[in-house]
Amino acid sequence: MKFLFLFLDGIGLGADDPQINPFARADMPTLRGLLNAQPLTASAAPFDGPRTSLRALDANLGVAGLPQSATGQTVLLSGINIPQELGYHYGPKPNPEVAKYLNSESLFAQITQAGKKAVLLNAYPPRYFHGVDSGHRLYSSIPLAVTNAGIPLFTSDDLMKGRALSADFTGDGWREHLGFSDAPVHTPLEAGRQLTALSSLYDFAFLEYWNSDYAGHKQNMDSAVSQLEIFDGVLQGLLETWDDDAGLILVTSDHGNMEDLSTRKHTPAPVPGLLIGSESLRREFTRDLRALTDVAPAIRKLLL
Repeated sequence: MKFLFLFLDGIGLGADDPQINPFARADMPTLRGLLNAQPLTASAAPFDGPRTSLRALDANLGVAGLPQSATGQTVLLSGINIPQELGYHYGPKPNPEVAKYLNSESLFAQITQAGKKAVLLNAYPPRYFHGVDSGHRLYSSIPLAVTNAGIPLFTSDDLMKGRALSADFTGDGWREHLGFSDAPVHTPLEAGRQLTALSSLYDFAFLEYWNSDYAGHKQNMDSAVSQLEIFDGVLQGLLETWDDDAGLILVTSDHGNMEDLSTRKHTPAPVPGLLIGSESLRREFTRDLRALTDVAPAIRKLLL
């Protein structure tokens, strides 16, 4: 059984309003095709179709204040209601109180300890490792859980040799912003196909995409729409190559943000739990899927 976890930072299920919600404005024929011509907005959930199920997942978890990245991501990886245990949402990077849940409680650690193969498919540039090693940069929740599990992070060499993916899917960012003029560049369709090929090598594959959260904080509609249209092409490549009977794809997030560009802040909106796979696998996975805390238990049930 294979599981591909596509984590899109800061996307909620928002209003059907193209003035503030890029999901209601972007040209996303692949995603809308999965959702019976609906955009990925609050009115689309719940939904069950031939290849896709959509649930609205509570990211607030009964705790006052707006959901934050460190606690939200750690909840996704552990299934523990960390904001409730601590009494607050926290982010963007984990403090010591949050970080303690990213050891043996994380999916990466538990899947690895079970003798199965888990991976974070993102490649990181040399300056990222230098920042961490020098103490000028802290790990966010996801790479911290990965390294705590003894799984190495992929490097620029892995990207060059096709073993890892760029966080922007296409690799343009490595050339335009990181100065790697020879970095491989893919069309969104090619990136989706590569995502299938790489994830098939592991039992549990994870890809972290964070530009969506930046676009939300900057209230940048053009960037948000462009990102979503690229993601739709990636999704097309995935759908062309993914074996629905062999496993599940989950697209979800840690908190709302980009779905409401009328504010720079995170939102209390539910986040999407978008599943792609066979009807039987989706039915079992979504049986108790209502909040961020339900994601990790459902993955454990499937893989462990």
